Amino acid sequence: MTGIIKGTGKFFRSIIAETKKVSWPSRNELLKYTVTVVVTVVFLSIFFVLVDLGISQLLRLITKG
Repeated sequence: MTGIIKGTGKFFRSIIAETKKVSWPSRNELLKYTVTVVVTVVFLSIFFVLVDLGISQLLRLITKG
């Protein structure tokens, strides 16, 4: 039982040590990255909606004829 407690403490100490090594982005970098991701997701969503609508219309034309 004592080994589990010591192992758990060591685990959390190593998490804290590794977190201190991380190079965190600045506020401006974080804002730029967030805007880039949101714009990309919106663009791809619109693109795939248009492709889906186009394929749906094409299939509707094929199945009617």
